[in-house]
Amino acid sequence: MPDASILCCGEALIDMLPGPGGSFLPRPGGAVFNTALALGRLGARAEFFWGLSRDDLGDLLAGHLAAAGVNTAACPRVDRPCTLAFVHLENGQARYEFSDTGTAGRMLTCADLPATLPEALFFGGISLAAEPCGSTMEALFARAAPSRAVMVDPNIRPGLLRDPANYRMRLSRMLRGADIVKLSTEDLGWLAPEPDAAVAALLEAGVRLVCVTDGARGARAHLRGATLHAPAHSVRVADTVGAGDTFNAGLLASLQAAGALTKPGLAQLAPGTVQTALDLATAAAAITVSRLGADPPWAHEL
Repeated sequence: MPDASILCCGEALIDMLPGPGGSFLPRPGGAVFNTALALGRLGARAEFFWGLSRDDLGDLLAGHLAAAGVNTAACPRVDRPCTLAFVHLENGQARYEFSDTGTAGRMLTCADLPATLPEALFFGGISLAAEPCGSTMEALFARAAPSRAVMVDPNIRPGLLRDPANYRMRLSRMLRGADIVKLSTEDLGWLAPEPDAAVAALLEAGVRLVCVTDGARGARAHLRGATLHAPAHSVRVADTVGAGDTFNAGLLASLQAAGALTKPGLAQLAPGTVQTALDLATAAAAITVSRLGADPPWAHEL
């Protein structure tokens, strides 16, 4: 039997957050890193897979995860630089510029893949858009999807795409092969001209649960035969960095706690289980947006 942890597969990087006088403040980040961190803080059993540099920034990333109880044993440590993401905030919304050439994560190959897989895996972020790491992640996904519970959040960044056509094909394969798909309304708009038809097509392809987040309008969860909604919590927004990543963690942590985060469990997913997970996910995301940077909540804060 595979172990019951969640392996988060995708980027860890250093967010360079805007500071006083045009300066930047380094903070651990990355979409999948944030989800792994939030899972650990929420008390879920979580692991992380990505290339980490052997320098101080790599140590910072590994240490941050370890402090939340996330296992990083699967991460190759290499003599390559860390990815940097310079964050620009406009009316509380984040825009990113990346420095990602030859970095520890981007240069991942299939030779770096973990030998064994846990019960559930999460994929997403810019790790699916670059090469060779994008092909590596898709190969890991293809290996996991037939027998493991798999969730995908593409977290699309159109400005980063060097080959949008190939990226669309990769997302089509991975989204249709996943058990759980999470998309923001912006992601959905980029993927398809008719969002409702796109959600229906994913469910028809065999996806068990499609979640769509819509900022202040909350989130919807689509199953075959049911659509659920959780309103957004009313908070003073500091910024939106890490909001969707925390939502993912809340959803996965709740499903894991309910014993539903397995291939058979997701095949019999009950609407009540999903509503509980949706409520936790939106509550956790609300705390993250009330704080600067990707600073997901601990379980006691909920």
